[in-house]
Amino acid sequence: PVSAKTIIRIHYAAWAAVSLVVLIAGGLVAALITPILIFITGVLVPAGVLHLSHEKVAAFAHNPVAKLILLGLVALPTWHAAHRLRMTAHDLGLSDGVAVKAACYGSAFVLILAAAIALLMI
Repeated sequence: PVSAKTIIRIHYAAWAAVSLVVLIAGGLVAALITPILIFITGVLVPAGVLHLSHEKVAAFAHNPVAKLILLGLVALPTWHAAHRLRMTAHDLGLSDGVAVKAACYGSAFVLILAAAIALLMI
């Protein structure tokens, strides 16, 4: 039989591992992939160097796997940013209470939910 203490420790260890993966993945997406996407869609396409037709972009956006990828491109950096903002608030001496956590993670949740709804409406 496994004790209740062991189950609680496993539970906390699992959540710590998941949160660490999400934070690292969010930081990597924000640092490596987002600037490339901004460069492609904000510089190369408007300059005429890269030609992306509306049909190709629409076909990509209608694919369910692509929707998951796009959601990940929004959700991971958003959650990472919420965590960094919470840590910055803590470093500035603001309370690390429920209000700061709710403001940071709550706003991230709303943004991710809005992105998910927008992707489902495509």
